[in-house]
Amino acid sequence: MRKLHTFRLSHALLCFVVALFLAIIGVNSVTEKEILLQFKGNVTNDPYNSLGSWDFTGNPCKDYGGVFCNSAGFVDKIVLWNTSIGGVLSTALSGLKYLRVLTLFGNRFSGSIPNEYAKIQSLYKINFSSNALSGSVPEFIGDLPSIRLLDLSRNGFTGQIPSALFKYCYKTKFVSLSHNFLLGSIPDSLANCSNLEGFDFSFNNLSGGIPLRICDIPRLDYLSLRRNGLSGSVVQQLSACQSLKLLDLGSNLFTGSAPFGVLGSSNLTYFNVSHNEFTGKLPDITTCSERMEYLDASWNELDGEVPPSITNCRSLKVLELGYNRLSGSIPEVLGNLDTLVVIELSNNSLSGTIPESLASIQLLQVLDLHNLNLVGEMPHDIRNCMFLRELDVSGNALEGEIPQGLYNMTYLEILDLHKNQLNGSIPPDVGNLSTLQYLDLSQNSLSGPIPSSLGNLTKLTYFNLSSNKLSGTIPTAIQGYGYYAFINNPFLCGAPLDTPCSATGNGTMTPTLRKPKALRVPAIIAIAAAAVIFIGVCLVCIMNIKAHRKKQADVTLVVESTPLGSTDSNVIIGKLVLFSQSLPSRYEDWESGTKALLDKECIIGGGSIGTVYRTNFEGGVSIAVKKLETLGRIRNQDEFEQEIGRLGNLQHPNLVAFQGYYWSSTMQLMLSEFVPNGNLFDNLHSLHYPGPSTSRGNSKLYWSRRFKIAVGTAKALAYLHHDCRPPILHLNIKSTNILLDEKYEPKLSDYGLGKLLPILDNYGLTKFHNAVGYVAPELAQSLRLSEKCDVYSYGVILLELVTGRKPVESPTANEVVVLCEYVRGLLENGFASDCFDRSLRDFVENELIQVMKLGLICTSELPSKRPSMAEVIQVLESIRNGLEA
Repeated sequence: MRKLHTFRLSHALLCFVVALFLAIIGVNSVTEKEILLQFKGNVTNDPYNSLGSWDFTGNPCKDYGGVFCNSAGFVDKIVLWNTSIGGVLSTALSGLKYLRVLTLFGNRFSGSIPNEYAKIQSLYKINFSSNALSGSVPEFIGDLPSIRLLDLSRNGFTGQIPSALFKYCYKTKFVSLSHNFLLGSIPDSLANCSNLEGFDFSFNNLSGGIPLRICDIPRLDYLSLRRNGLSGSVVQQLSACQSLKLLDLGSNLFTGSAPFGVLGSSNLTYFNVSHNEFTGKLPDITTCSERMEYLDASWNELDGEVPPSITNCRSLKVLELGYNRLSGSIPEVLGNLDTLVVIELSNNSLSGTIPESLASIQLLQVLDLHNLNLVGEMPHDIRNCMFLRELDVSGNALEGEIPQGLYNMTYLEILDLHKNQLNGSIPPDVGNLSTLQYLDLSQNSLSGPIPSSLGNLTKLTYFNLSSNKLSGTIPTAIQGYGYYAFINNPFLCGAPLDTPCSATGNGTMTPTLRKPKALRVPAIIAIAAAAVIFIGVCLVCIMNIKAHRKKQADVTLVVESTPLGSTDSNVIIGKLVLFSQSLPSRYEDWESGTKALLDKECIIGGGSIGTVYRTNFEGGVSIAVKKLETLGRIRNQDEFEQEIGRLGNLQHPNLVAFQGYYWSSTMQLMLSEFVPNGNLFDNLHSLHYPGPSTSRGNSKLYWSRRFKIAVGTAKALAYLHHDCRPPILHLNIKSTNILLDEKYEPKLSDYGLGKLLPILDNYGLTKFHNAVGYVAPELAQSLRLSEKCDVYSYGVILLELVTGRKPVESPTANEVVVLCEYVRGLLENGFASDCFDRSLRDFVENELIQVMKLGLICTSELPSKRPSMAEVIQVLESIRNGLEA
């Protein structure tokens, strides 16, 4: 009986303990739920309803989006990534005693980081990047014993980096404080982080030097201090850093010798010391990392010669040494670096000839040798560089003729040969460079007539043949480039010059300034006969027009299910697919409507893919029809329909809607909605809008509309990048591809057509040198495609909206202004208001400055430093909300 009693007592005690344990767990579970709901209570904006699942009825470990628990049922991770949530950080999170990961990247949290978070001793990852947080960087983070990753980049933190931040950082792997407003020096305590693999303090206002013990960190492989105000020497501090993969000291005030010694580090791939005040000679590079791809030491005060031993960097893709004091000649052995994509040696004192070996670098895309002391002739085999995008040898003393065969360089966009001593005639095959955007042959001794083939260069934004010895009549197709494109050619005549032309005895045209003589009788008879012939031609044309109206259309689009009623050889047998029910579905309507394609008066645009026409149907229906001139990498009808067909399912208010397509063996069309107010480029830069005679662009494009255009375009890109599966890259963003409707709402066109781009043909190349304007530098240098390429182009659009300037301009014949560099320079020197478009009225200055800064961040050289389009929207909305507040 006593044993039974003892057993029952023990059993009761055990039940009590179990019940108590369960009760404790239940209390903790409830407590954590309440903590999370308090966090939600501090959220003032949740545009995507990311916290919609956080309610009283749900289980945090199973039902709450972005919440993860450990095996014991406690919350150990909160990951709310890129959700645009706004509000302030709740102090209640300090009650989550097992929390290890707190990631709030890409949101709109404001205010400071609560000091109460010091209680979360279990934290090992904090990522608050890309928010609107402010105040000082909390010192208590240095007391957290388990921190592996700390990312506070792209916020508004101010003050100094606290030394205590690196108090107990022996487990920390990576720290990023970039893109803030931090002041002061880099704490020496950073060297305490013995397991640190990388840190990024770029884009701040830091001063002082680099800590002496920085290389005591044995695993340090990523060091970025770009665009600060750091100064002093660096060789002593960095000479022992032999594990580096990336070293970026660009845009600071460093002096003394550059740390070229780290080039021998076996893992180094990226070396940037540009835009500093480094002096001394370029040393012999006896050893160089086999992985080295990017070497930029431009814009310093380096002297001496370019060492031939640079070829020990066998994998080099980008070599930029411009804007120094280098002398000697360009090493012939440079041609042995067959992986080079960019060679930029401009604005030095280099002399001698251009090495023939450079023409053997088949993948070369940028060759910039302007403002040197080069002599001799241009390499005749330069035409073998078939992927060249930019060839600039201006400002030298080159002689001889322009090489023949330039038509091989089908991707060439910049050809600048001005200010040399070139002679001979302009090769007619220059007119075959269909992608050329910048052509300057001025200040040479070129002679002979101007080839009429230059009229084929329809993409030119800059054209200059002035100060030569050209002769004859200026071809009609290029007269629109204006007077200054042809001046100082004494033997040229005709418009736009003031010198009329007269025929000589040998049938050539020469300039004349003599007054016209009275007409003789034979001349009068000839004129009368010509008038009679002209009248006869007009009568014949009128009769032909009447007869033509009775005939059926020469080109007929046949819906797939419609049988052909004719076997006429002019009838195109094809397939028409319509995505929109608002378009006419009768065959007769399309037969009539597509006649507009034969009328040049209906052309409303054109680009690298094809020509765009406006087509009208009965009932007032208008669409835009793009007649494709290239299929890029698309090989057959199935690929075409698969590529274009998926675009018909995309719907977004800021995308031009695809409404159908047509395929035949001889013609391919794309149908889309017609957007009435033209494109952004013309609205910003054209002279064809009403307003003061001294102004450019559309006066109706005031700032509030420009800001809406920025937001709408960002939303369209964010939809393509983040909402489409798989994501869609645009890769051709420019202001001519942003159309404006009747309310000046933006609509992005030409999206999803990457395979159709001629520049993508065969090799998948998408390289435009960044001096041209819109295209990201990594496409120019390493041919890497990502959504960050679109972000770069979008950043240029932002700068274009604020400044009213084109991406590349030439105020004078000898000057080229690149918009990104222009804005960055003025902003850094405190002259931000000088960037503003002078035609703008009624704007808040701080808003324009914030948009400019966003544009500069988007155009960062490193793709990893650019925000996503979702982050861009977040910043734009915060700018707008700040103004409304």
